[in-house]
Amino acid sequence: MTYIATAPILADDPEWQQRIAHHRARRPSDWRTLEVPHDLAEAIQHHHRSNRTLLIDCLSLWLSNRLLADADIDDASDILCANLRCSTGDIILVSNEVGMGLVPEQALGRAFRDAQGRLNQRIATCANRVEFVVAGIPLCLKKHD
Repeated sequence: MTYIATAPILADDPEWQQRIAHHRARRPSDWRTLEVPHDLAEAIQHHHRSNRTLLIDCLSLWLSNRLLADADIDDASDILCANLRCSTGDIILVSNEVGMGLVPEQALGRAFRDAQGRLNQRIATCANRVEFVVAGIPLCLKKHD
């Protein structure tokens, strides 16, 4: 298993560092970990092998990193989806559903919420399987074997 972490490393935030340390400690020792806060499509292209599963955690952090970097989200999403479609083998993508709550007051929050919804839809379109997890219970939304 190759684990691709998209969380940014925030050197000046001790609580964030504890969260990252906790996540690292939970992973099995034989997993390879890559920290990729921005170049996710490139990481998929270079590190995916048909005999090794990629676990990407998570698309929501990757998206927020790209938004804060003022990247072209549509272009980045196009490239990501193209690389996913070209990949062989298993890729597991974790993402958050942020559209089920209140509309954020701030413009950046609304932009993120809308972009996350569009990204989730695009990823679901090219995925063979989509599961929505609520309270630890997976609900299968799409399955093509």
